[in-house]
Amino acid sequence: MPIGDWFKKEQKDDAQSAEKRAVPDGVWEKCPGCNEALFIKELERNHMVCSKCDYHFPISAQQRIDNLTDHGSFEELWAEMHSEDPLHFIGVKAYTMSLDKAKKTTGLQDAAVCGRALIDGRRVVLGVIDFKFIGGSMGAVVGEKITRTIELATAEEIPVITVSSSGGARMQEGMISLMQMAKTSAAVARHSAAGLPYISVMANPTTGGVTASFATLADIIIAEPRALIGFAGPRVIEQTIKQKLPKDFQTAEFNLQHGQIDMIVDRANMKRTISRIIDYMGS
Repeated sequence: MPIGDWFKKEQKDDAQSAEKRAVPDGVWEKCPGCNEALFIKELERNHMVCSKCDYHFPISAQQRIDNLTDHGSFEELWAEMHSEDPLHFIGVKAYTMSLDKAKKTTGLQDAAVCGRALIDGRRVVLGVIDFKFIGGSMGAVVGEKITRTIELATAEEIPVITVSSSGGARMQEGMISLMQMAKTSAAVARHSAAGLPYISVMANPTTGGVTASFATLADIIIAEPRALIGFAGPRVIEQTIKQKLPKDFQTAEFNLQHGQIDMIVDRANMKRTISRIIDYMGS
């Protein structure tokens, strides 16, 4: 290579580096679904859904509340509730350390955010699980808050909505965590016996004890596109049954095809769909 080409290459590299430096952080987001670079402000306007491939980015509990409820109508309840460490659990790290980190990362006291709200003017009680808080796992606080959410809706004779994104039971609380499955399920049964609507929305992922309890006991079960929905993971199932699982196993689309959920709804249409379902159910 002629020596002059070395200088040209160096100048080109310098120009590319300068171009990269000219684009500040937080402007573009790479889509995991199609690898396209997306302008973040446009992505936010589209409810954090890729306009190219319809990939639904993970969002916080507060973002879900903002997407679903009428502006300024959400009244949070039991916000001060927080988890203790009943088993003094120490695994890879102490449970108390995991809780402290999750609180700092999310600004929440635990994974569930619950309260009263309006959806297109319709009164509801809403419970949302934030996956960023220890994988949205259900311990004593999440189970108690979801149970109170359902019981409040029963007492006020209005619909209850839950939005789940969870890895399941919180292992750091052992049997106490597993007890929440029965507790939340009993609350759903009383709400159903009162003839009141319950709508469950399952986002990516919804698995384990949450799937095995309140999330799949609703009158209407909705999922976001391509959400992972199941109990145990595919690898564990394959090792148990010694068979290869079907393509797209445990996706929302697979669950819909096999009658496990009622519909798949894009995030942008979720609010309107829920309000129409409430109307159809005569609440």
